[in-house]
Amino acid sequence: MSQQRVVRPTPISGFPEWTPQVRAVEQRWLDHIRAGFESFGFASVETPSVENLDVLTAKGETSQEVYTLQRLQADAKDDTDARLGLHFDLTVPFARYVAQHFNELAFPFKRYQIQRVWRGERPQEGRFREFTQCDIDVINVDSVPLHFDAELPRIVHGVLSGLDLPAWTLNVNNRKVLQGFYEGLGVKDPVAVIRAVDKLHKIGDDGVREILLGEGLDDGQADACLSLARVRGADAVERVRALGVSSDLLDEGLEELSFVLGDLADLPEGDVVADLSIARGLDYYTGTVYEASFDDDPGYGSICAGGRYEDLAGQFIRRRLPGVGISIGLTRIFAKLVAEGRIAPGRACPTDVVVVVPGAEQRAEALRTGALLRERGFNTEVFHSAAKVGKQIQYASKKGVPFVWFPPFGADGGHEVKDLESGEQGPADPSTWTPER
Repeated sequence: MSQQRVVRPTPISGFPEWTPQVRAVEQRWLDHIRAGFESFGFASVETPSVENLDVLTAKGETSQEVYTLQRLQADAKDDTDARLGLHFDLTVPFARYVAQHFNELAFPFKRYQIQRVWRGERPQEGRFREFTQCDIDVINVDSVPLHFDAELPRIVHGVLSGLDLPAWTLNVNNRKVLQGFYEGLGVKDPVAVIRAVDKLHKIGDDGVREILLGEGLDDGQADACLSLARVRGADAVERVRALGVSSDLLDEGLEELSFVLGDLADLPEGDVVADLSIARGLDYYTGTVYEASFDDDPGYGSICAGGRYEDLAGQFIRRRLPGVGISIGLTRIFAKLVAEGRIAPGRACPTDVVVVVPGAEQRAEALRTGALLRERGFNTEVFHSAAKVGKQIQYASKKGVPFVWFPPFGADGGHEVKDLESGEQGPADPSTWTPER
């Protein structure tokens, strides 16, 4: 008889997975995030994991990161799956979704989407090939009230504040401020300057200056660009105006930035801060932009990001659909805390009570007891065999189940429950029992 080949299980880089105890915490986080989104009236949307490649590559920027689908035993003549790929973010699927269901949606459409996405990039700290994103967006026909530019960071602030995270800051900027400032300086290619200044945190002032001079800026223009990038804090709007540059677009951007900051002024000081160095989505965002990071590890990468865009679904429908959105990088946040030992593991299972089966003749009573406890809202397992009682208790203890239930062992016996944490055991009625902890 041939021996079965054993395939040694090994982790796949960039595809995190957790033990049940850690997964239980992640589930609580997901419930918390979902509740936070819904408390502001955002509706849940879920799209397929795959999209047509022409949808995924409509904007072109991330086409090299797309995982395509192909069956292992595919027929060479069947190319049905060849046009499908796993989505690399939730924004492109959302754009397609809005275009496809346009006549069925009520606008402004406020949606949230919590799903896994896939990117074919090199895994490293804070970067994964499979991860969970938590997105919220508001989209409308022709225009989106600026009120939503302040509402989204308020929602995220509430969500992140309710999680046990290291100190973080949500930075806010406005692309019109950057574009208008550079235009006011007489810069011929403002986007090239934005792209250069966006590298400030990686290459520093000298590195950015070198790029700017290479783009044809003179020393004065380069100095002004760097001065703008250093503006940060509650008085950001006044400090930008003090730089002495003017343009209509700059004024418009400063007014929008001032509105957003003013609307969020009631939040704890320093949690949401204007930062004129951030740009985000160079070919995508057109107004307000957001980026959050950990205060003690800003190089780890953004834990939350987003912004305003002029047209979400223009490549899919002949309607102008502007919007504003923000995304929480759940996996990036959670993986860091797990690696640093900051996540206190939860229970290994959701079971509240294990009902003991003393013997085959008591199994029917054990099943009735389990059903009654479940009806009353307790997650209940009835042990799978009439094993020794000690073994059944050991099973419950190993899984972290807090209570073990003993149905009557004989005709004259009664129900009892044991608290595995305190060791206390006493009579109980399954129709009225309520645990003290």
